[in-house]
Amino acid sequence: MPENLSSQLEEYLPQQILKLVKGAGEKASELGLELYVVGGVVRDLLLGRANFDLDLVVEGDAVKLAQELAKESQASLTVHPHFGTAKLSYTSFSFDIATARRESYSCPGALPSVKPGSLTDDLCRRDFSINTMALCLTPQRFGELIDLYHGKDDLDNRLIRILHPNSFIDDATRILRGLRYEQRLGFKLEAKTAELLRRDEAMLDTISGDRLRHELELILKEDCPERVLKRAAELGVLTKLHPSLRGNGWLSKRFEQARQQCKRTSPLPLYLCLLIYNLTDEENEQFLSRFNFQKRLSQAMRHALQLKTKLHTLANPQLKPSDIYQLLCSYTTQAIQANFLAAESPIASQHLQSYLAKLRYVKPLLNGEDLKRMGVPQGTQMGEILNALHEAKLNGEVRTREEEEKLVYNWCQTL
Repeated sequence: MPENLSSQLEEYLPQQILKLVKGAGEKASELGLELYVVGGVVRDLLLGRANFDLDLVVEGDAVKLAQELAKESQASLTVHPHFGTAKLSYTSFSFDIATARRESYSCPGALPSVKPGSLTDDLCRRDFSINTMALCLTPQRFGELIDLYHGKDDLDNRLIRILHPNSFIDDATRILRGLRYEQRLGFKLEAKTAELLRRDEAMLDTISGDRLRHELELILKEDCPERVLKRAAELGVLTKLHPSLRGNGWLSKRFEQARQQCKRTSPLPLYLCLLIYNLTDEENEQFLSRFNFQKRLSQAMRHALQLKTKLHTLANPQLKPSDIYQLLCSYTTQAIQANFLAAESPIASQHLQSYLAKLRYVKPLLNGEDLKRMGVPQGTQMGEILNALHEAKLNGEVRTREEEEKLVYNWCQTL
């Protein structure tokens, strides 16, 4: 008799989500459909990890079900009829609803061809056994566990296991996902899976740069991505992304420090700057070209290496604050942060930190309009005075508005 997890599911889901899930199951039953929650939520329910990003699979017409559910709720509906998928978006969460489908691969690394199928078809196309479990949501079978690939056993044994020997050949991004799950959950690759991963790691060359970049960014969004990169380096996977990448202790320490630098913002751009920090300019360009990063990320990585060549200048203890500002103001914040974390010179680090913490925020109290009222004509002269005023402010030569005005009057008398 199948195991039933209805009581665990009712305790696990917030009441609002649980009510909607039960209502969806009832509506599916009215339409003669079977509805399931699949994948990560089932896995995390059994692990006791919070995850309310629900993926629902329908044996039948998912779009029709989603349309009926949208009529009865305040959800915003987005439909993709060609793919048989829909999204129901509520105030603070959303459901993805998809028609059960089967997949086939025309060649290694290709995106799969998709056709409607059964729940069994849908589960067998997934990556790892722990992501193949499903819970039925229709009322007669609510909470019934479908576990065709013994995912629950692998959870108990803390294993990451693929479903068939050609899994990594069909889609080598599973190599990166497997390492991500392994490190996130504190699991281990099942022995045969680890063997096949090593055999097939060269298949990463069949994957497009855009898909590889997506997987790398998912790794860098993990709580401790350095663990995934270290493991990838141990298995020889990281060098498949670029031969000069290293997932060593240096990188792990800098990633830990990066999280302290980015408490209110995403550390992903800073992680990338640190990941490529020991590459040459040419190697970095190869990396950027293959992965097709967004312009702002590419700029940050280029700046990190460009600024690295200026660290000897920043190590000069005689630099004035205005000198530091001029050296750094044209670089992205992430590039400066990366060099602050990587610099070996304590003086250079101090100057970089001074810019990040204070100097970049220093502005004169007077602006162009103020200078016009003081009789300074618009044009080159005004620009020169504003720059000189900014420099004086950086160096602590003026502090108040009155001191700035006095300095401007003195300059005007000498011009």
